[in-house]
Amino acid sequence: MSQSHSPARHDSTRITRRKLLQAGGIGALTMGLPGTVAAGVDASRGLRGIAAEKSCIFVLLCGGPSHIDTWDLKPDAPDDIRGPYRPIATAVPGMRISELNTRLSTLTRHFTLIRSMTHVGNISNHFDAMHHLLSGQAGAPADSPYLGSIMARVRPSERNIANYVWLIRCVGDPVFCAPNIGSGGHLGAQYMPLFVGNANNHPAMPTFRAPEELQPAVEPERLQRRRNLLASLDPEVSAGDGNRVSRDWQDIHRRAFELANGRGGREVFEVNREPATVRERYGMHPLGQNLLLARRLVEAGVGFVTVNGWTGSAPGQTGGGPPASSWDMHGSEMGMGNAFGTGSYGMGWCLPCLDQGLSALFVDLIERGLLERTLVVVMGEFGRTPRINQPDRMPGRQHWPNCWSAILAGAGIRGGAVYGETDRIGAYVKDRPVRVQDLGATICHALDVAPETRLGRDGFTRPITTGTPLVELFG
Repeated sequence: MSQSHSPARHDSTRITRRKLLQAGGIGALTMGLPGTVAAGVDASRGLRGIAAEKSCIFVLLCGGPSHIDTWDLKPDAPDDIRGPYRPIATAVPGMRISELNTRLSTLTRHFTLIRSMTHVGNISNHFDAMHHLLSGQAGAPADSPYLGSIMARVRPSERNIANYVWLIRCVGDPVFCAPNIGSGGHLGAQYMPLFVGNANNHPAMPTFRAPEELQPAVEPERLQRRRNLLASLDPEVSAGDGNRVSRDWQDIHRRAFELANGRGGREVFEVNREPATVRERYGMHPLGQNLLLARRLVEAGVGFVTVNGWTGSAPGQTGGGPPASSWDMHGSEMGMGNAFGTGSYGMGWCLPCLDQGLSALFVDLIERGLLERTLVVVMGEFGRTPRINQPDRMPGRQHWPNCWSAILAGAGIRGGAVYGETDRIGAYVKDRPVRVQDLGATICHALDVAPETRLGRDGFTRPITTGTPLVELFG
């Protein structure tokens, strides 16, 4: 089907639906458009047993972490390249990662480490690098939708849930934000994500609230009275005479009412329902609690969740940059402090936060039987220069699109493997390069979507991606 939207209905009931829903105090977002999340979650049963067949949690480490200081260390390189960290042994013989990954080092048999990500061309700015990565294609056109929007289009949920949620939208300096994060690209706004949280309202805060779209427009008692009134004004609906249009209208109104009046959708976002021990295991920082929220969302049936890798401010500091840039560790050149320190832009703060939250996510998904149907992708938009900048002051590393690392787990990824290799100083890919379109195709493959599926509008269609899935990772 070449059209990007479902065929519009032109019968006379369309206006009636809108007017009646508006009269009932129920917003358009509760009618299956962006903002609709789980309805009817049974609090007595928890969230188990209602997950979508396949889901994806994409942890975007905005800013681009250094591969040499995280998952592709070069201990034999010169001092001005290798950095201060040393590799440690992991649960998989021969797989070594940073000494700051103390928890992840025990879980390596559950994920595959790609060390040969590479951009096609010299894409050294955040804006373009994110755009191509999230589109799943190199040279992505300006109106390209991102993978979350694409999956919402080709894998629509049959439940009252959002297909695509973004935890903490990137804000602040626009160089950190890919252009179509806040839209569905050429697919249209119908497939944009539901944004949840910001610097002043995130799940590590005791005052965190669910999105406004999920708050009832009026008090439940008044909403019920309005519903009764609407039913009395439409005898076909109240009589239930079998007319298809009336049944459709009744179903839409019922689900919209349940979302606005019920607590199911909002309860998914109430991370304070989790035991304190679980929350503390993830870490009481924005990244850890957003990873916990991501688990709750996929458990409730959300198909694609993007987690902004923002770690917040380090202890004793304020600010910490906008919710997009924790991993943009330039050092003193950009006024960000020591990239190897424990400040908000320091590997000594950010990497332990990631280690804590990501390891807790893996353990949680494994224990709940969700990892086998949940793809987890963890990466930045590019890597960092092998050579350390200003090593005698407050050191850092600059943007480096030629190679970087990624973690993939779940949804058939076999784990316990390293794919690809860089040269002796981590400057270029030496073996088995993985382009962003290959990663996009691999994500499609894991979620049972054919990468060659064509999408578009106005008779012009494009494949999701022209990349080749890394089928060797599965089994």
